Amino acid sequence: MLLYAQRNPQPVPLLDVIEAGSFESKLAAGSDLRTDIPRYRMWRDGELEEETTDATEAWAEHPDLVAFLIGCSFTFEVGLHAAGIEIRHQTLGRNVPMYETSIPCAPTGRLRGNMVVSMRPIPGGRVADAVAISGRYPAVHGAPVHVGDPAAIGVRLEEPQYGDAPAPLRPGEVPVFWACGVTPQAAIVASRVPFAITHAPGCMFISDVINESYAV
Repeated sequence: MLLYAQRNPQPVPLLDVIEAGSFESKLAAGSDLRTDIPRYRMWRDGELEEETTDATEAWAEHPDLVAFLIGCSFTFEVGLHAAGIEIRHQTLGRNVPMYETSIPCAPTGRLRGNMVVSMRPIPGGRVADAVAISGRYPAVHGAPVHVGDPAAIGVRLEEPQYGDAPAPLRPGEVPVFWACGVTPQAAIVASRVPFAITHAPGCMFISDVINESYAV
């Protein structure tokens, strides 16, 4: 997984690696990765086995687990909002829609799969601003990987694989796609990983790090 992240830094930007036997991240003193994520997904042989709000028991059964914390595009949404760019899924009280694409990630060993992206409708006249603002945050996915025609990356807007239904595009809006930290889950499925624990899409670990500290 570490090599997979290193070869695919935009969809899998690593913020912290927690060694086996430890559950506290340096990003939040006193944290416990077994309980501090709102919802977990348990995977076995590449298939989703269950979702839970407490991973303590599953972690105890697999004491050799290493944890990886991945940057999230929710971080740069603060910058978009400050610039007056509406975050439509927030306005509607929804999770952001996420899609499996036809964009292949660089494989490593047994891990392979395509990139997952999140989508936000952006007014055409503000796309350049959205690109510039998010581009200042490479540690949390950075600039978009695609702007415009969803079919060009194998996406059907009305059929997200993760998250909630997309906000309807208003006249003059353009779908803008960012690399997404759900990408490793697609790799778990494609590679039939024997066992893994992940966050449920949109259910994130909240750190003590200020958003702006990730800006460059």
